[in-house]
Amino acid sequence: MRLLQLVSPALPVGAYTYSQGLEWVVDCGAVKSEAQVGEWIGDALAGAFGGYELPLLACLLDVWRAGDDGEVAALNARCLASRETSELRAETVQMGYSLVRLLVDLPAFVELPGWVARLKAVDEPAFPTAWAAAAAAWQVPSADALNGYAWAWLENMVMAAVKAVPLGQAAGQRLLSSLAAQVPERVADALQRPAEAWSNFQPGLAIASCRHETQYSRLFRS
Repeated sequence: MRLLQLVSPALPVGAYTYSQGLEWVVDCGAVKSEAQVGEWIGDALAGAFGGYELPLLACLLDVWRAGDDGEVAALNARCLASRETSELRAETVQMGYSLVRLLVDLPAFVELPGWVARLKAVDEPAFPTAWAAAAAAWQVPSADALNGYAWAWLENMVMAAVKAVPLGQAAGQRLLSSLAAQVPERVADALQRPAEAWSNFQPGLAIASCRHETQYSRLFRS
C-alpha cells in the first residue's frame, strides 16, 4: 500500500508539470505520432532513465537502509550533477523539496524513529533521494520499488505526450502497455549495474531540454 501511495499520480510533488524535453520535440515536429512518442520514451527508458536514474535509486535504497548518511549525501550530489540542464535540475530539486514537505507531515513517516532527522539533514535533496528514503523507511523491497518508480515515470511521460501531441486516451494506454513490458528488464539491469557503468549520455534529450528553456509557448516546466 505504501508503494502504491508513492507512485500514485495523486502524490502532490508536481510531476505532471514536467515533460523532460518531450514538449520541445513535439513543438518542433520531430515527434508527432503514437509510434514516435513510443520511440522517444523508450529510448529514454533504455538510456538516461534506465541506465542512470534507476541504478542510482537502487543504490540510494541500499544506503538509506544501511544508515550510511554520508553515502546518501554523496549519491544525492551525484544525482544533482547528472542533470544536464537548468530545467532538469530544477525539476528534481522542486519535486524532492515537495516530497520532503509531504513526508514530514505524514504520521506514517514521522513516527518512524530517526527518519525525519536523516532526511532533513540532506542538503537540497533530489527527488530520487527523498523517494528512496520513503521506500526504505516503509520497507519496500528494492525490485518492487524500482518497478513502481519506473511505472510512475512512464505514466507521467505518456500523459505529457497525450496532452502535447495530442494523443487519444486509448493511444496513451497502448503506449503504457508496450513500454511497461520493457521495465522488468531495465529494473533487473539496474539492480546489478555497478556505479562505474552508470550512464546518462543521451545528447538528444539534453538538447531538447536546453531548447525547451526558450520555447515560445509551453504547457510544461521542462
